[in-house]
Order: sequence, then structure tokens, then C-alpha cells
Amino acid sequence: MPTLQKYRHFAGRHWETGSICNYFAYRGVQAPHTGQPLSEALLLGVSGGIVLGYFSFAYQGYDPHVVILTRNTFSPLDTLLTRLGVVQHVLQTANADKARANLIATLEDGDPALVWADIYSLPYNALPFDKGMWGAYPILVFGYDEEQDTVSIADRANVPLTVTPAELAAARARIKKDKFRLMTLEPPDMDKLPIAVQQGIWDTLKRYTEAPVAKAKNNFGFAGFQRWADLLTQPKQKLSWEREFPAGPKMYAGLTTTYQSVALGAGQGQAERDVYADFLDEASAVLGRPALKPAAEQFRASGRAWRELSHALLPDAAPAFKETRERMWRKHQLFIGKGGAALPEIREVNARLDALKAQIATQFPLTPAEVAAMRENLRTRVLNLAELEREAHQALEAAMANGARHPRPKAAARVTGKRVTR
Repeated sequence: MPTLQKYRHFAGRHWETGSICNYFAYRGVQAPHTGQPLSEALLLGVSGGIVLGYFSFAYQGYDPHVVILTRNTFSPLDTLLTRLGVVQHVLQTANADKARANLIATLEDGDPALVWADIYSLPYNALPFDKGMWGAYPILVFGYDEEQDTVSIADRANVPLTVTPAELAAARARIKKDKFRLMTLEPPDMDKLPIAVQQGIWDTLKRYTEAPVAKAKNNFGFAGFQRWADLLTQPKQKLSWEREFPAGPKMYAGLTTTYQSVALGAGQGQAERDVYADFLDEASAVLGRPALKPAAEQFRASGRAWRELSHALLPDAAPAFKETRERMWRKHQLFIGKGGAALPEIREVNARLDALKAQIATQFPLTPAEVAAMRENLRTRVLNLAELEREAHQALEAAMANGARHPRPKAAARVTGKRVTR
């Protein structure tokens, strides 16, 4: 059965930009300004860059949770590929046997295959299966060996991941919209890179001042920072932390899910501001704009403040909170470093996190006064972040000014190949 014997590419850290990074690295695509494979930082910037979005949710039967959006989440994959002029060959079928044949044929042609799979159905993620939870994201398949009962995958870890053909089929089939979807790509048109970089930067600048969704205008950008700060300390507001995340298990859920969003993404615990700063350094070379480098340093300063905020969410002063933070980070690093080989250790970490959650439900480590002080401290940090990012935004806007017009992307439909099944 086909396996790409020379596949060695595992630098990608995010399902979308990371999978594309790995794909093009295997295909030998190089950036003209570095002579190296396209970096994930560059792909993040072109896809729409970073953002701040604040949301909280409470569903019956589940702990309430916070979602902090740190990057553009509005069709970033299609945006990235369209801006770089990438021809996409898409195969999709409702038939499992046909899907298997499509995957094998792609590998036999010498290409890795981008496939969409439910993350809760892939054992290496160590996520509990729940009928009410699902999410399909692209992963990169580079080997399929039925005799060994093994599929080889590149997916955010530094090492190959494996599942069985049956497990992959189940993960690919779970969500109707993405059922058995497979995609291969032509190389990008590097002549489009400068305009793609400019468009990505303007996207980021716009998202700080204009919400992508009118109904959520107060949840994004600088308004989102203010809303987050207000909800932390103004108890009468709808969705305030006093109401949604009162002291006890619900507050613990709010703190841990905020930490998850901020610290455990594709960056180094810095809400991906470190990754975006790397993009701006590259953009400086691509566009010939040295002023982008000081803007990059401003975002690095913001990234350090995001890291400090993540520690303040689960502070050392409360030993149970500190241990929670350290174990969540440890689990994240175990997966990146060892992939599926870390599953026994990850399960041990999960068991300890469950025990800490149960402990905190009966022995909450903060007094009412300490809860109030903690929320006030978080509010101060959020507002400080807003100010740092306002300064970074101003520096970035100034670097892109100098008579430059906002480049408008041309309309472009997804281009598919000849091998299309329905």
C-alpha cells in the first residue's frame, strides 16, 4: 500500500495553516525572499492574520466556557489559497469505498492528501467522544498501509501520527458537510505573494476596528477587549463573570477554557502574537518596508503580556490553579513532542486534571475577596493588552501607509481538478 517514503515535514502547528505548511514543504515550494519552505507564520499572515474575539457559552449539560479568538477564523484556508493563486483539486463522495480509493490513488500519484476528519474521533487527540461535540479540520495523510493496519498522518505534532484505516474512515465520515472530502494543491503563484501579504495585513488592521459580524460588533477588536474587561467586573451586565462564572466549578471552567484559548494554540502561549510578529518580519522583506519590523516588535511585546495574562488566569498563589496550568501546558507539549507515543502520559495528565476539577468543586481555593481581586487583576491586564495592541496597530498602520491603497482581492472561485466525485 502507498506510503510517501521521503515525507519528513512536521513543522505545522495549526490544522489549517500548519497542514498547508507541511504540504507545500513536501512539494518543495520555496519562498522567494528566504529560499526556504513557506513558513506557517507567512501563511497565517496571508490568511487574514490575528484578531481578538471574546465569547462565552453555556449549554445545558456542559460546563460554561470562554472562547478567545486569536486569529482570523472566517474562511482562512480558502482566503489563503485564493490569494496565492493555488489551484485546488477537490474530491468528495458519500461512499466510503470510493473515498478509500480516492485516498490511495492520491498517494500512488506521489501526493500527500489533505483530508477533513473529526478531531474527537481520532484517538491520538485523547478527547472524550461525545455525540454533542464535533469538529472537522484538515489533516495531512502521507501513508496508507492496510496490511499493517496503519494510516500515517502529519497533524500539529513534531512526529508522525498513526490511526487505523477504520478509525480514519469513521473520523472522515462523521460530519456530513466535510464527509470524505480530500484535496490536493498545485504550487502557489509567487508573483501574487506581495499583494497577498498586503491584503493579509489590511485584514488584521480592519479586524481591530470593524467586526466581521454586525451582531457581534462589541466582541471583536478593541471593542472586544473593553467588553471582556467590563464583563469581568460589572456583575449586573448580561453574561458577566459574576453571573456566568461564579466562584466554584463554573469559575474554574471559565479560567481553564480562557487559558486553553490563549496559551495552547499554534504559538508559544502568546495568543499567536509571536507568530504574527514573525510574519511581519517576513512581510518587511517581501514588501520592502523596513517599518514593519518595529511593528513586529510591538506585537512581540503584546505577546509577552498575553503570556503573563495566561499565568494570571491560573496563578501560582493558588496551588490547585498552578498545577492545573502546568499540567495543561505539559499535555500540550507532550502531544507536540511525542504525538501518539505520549498517550499513556497524556491520559495520566487527564486523570489528574479530572481529580483537580473534582477537588475544586468542593474546596474552591479562593475567598470571595480573592475572587474579586482576581477579576480586577484580570480586567487590568486585559485593558493593558488593549493599549499594547492599540500601539502595535498604530505602528502597523503607519508602516503600511505611505500612500499605499488598500488592495482589494479579486473574486475567485475554487478551482477543482478533473477527478471529482459526488
